[in-house]
Amino acid sequence: IIGTYAAFVGGFYLSLGLLWGLLMAAGFLFVGYRVLILIGLIREPVLLAFSTASSEAAYPKTLELLQKFGISRRVASFVLPLGATVNMDGTALYEAVAALFVAAIYGVELGLGGQIVVFVVSIATAIGAPGIPSAGMVTMVIVLEAVGLPGEAVGLLLTIDRFLDTFRTMANVEGDAVVAAIVS
Repeated sequence: IIGTYAAFVGGFYLSLGLLWGLLMAAGFLFVGYRVLILIGLIREPVLLAFSTASSEAAYPKTLELLQKFGISRRVASFVLPLGATVNMDGTALYEAVAALFVAAIYGVELGLGGQIVVFVVSIATAIGAPGIPSAGMVTMVIVLEAVGLPGEAVGLLLTIDRFLDTFRTMANVEGDAVVAAIVS
């Protein structure tokens, strides 16, 4: 059982690392080397997001530091709340990986069509997830049931959710900051 959970956690962290790499690549493409300065500058709100598992808690400090970076308050005040609502990239990624994990545990072969449904529904439900700890668990039920998996399988995920929630929240805050810099 521990090995199965370790494989899931490792797979999620690997996919999250790829997501962070894509965020950095997009930042380099539009902002250049300054994206490294931005990532260093938002260290405090990212750590706050990690410790609270809440992107909402990190919002005020992120807004302040984005202005310090040179992004106008007008742009940051528009992009950050929108990002906190729509740009839940860490949550969407988690829900997709977790649904594939649950399918494997239950011995359900999703196939390509089922996997596409998982990814589309994960993205759609993450948009509506609030920026509070473990919010992804509520929307996870929708993702599971969209492909015929039992919603009560969320119980399998609750045991390790806190370890994963903190990192996916960091991805949400980092993504919001990078998008604000790109829009600016």
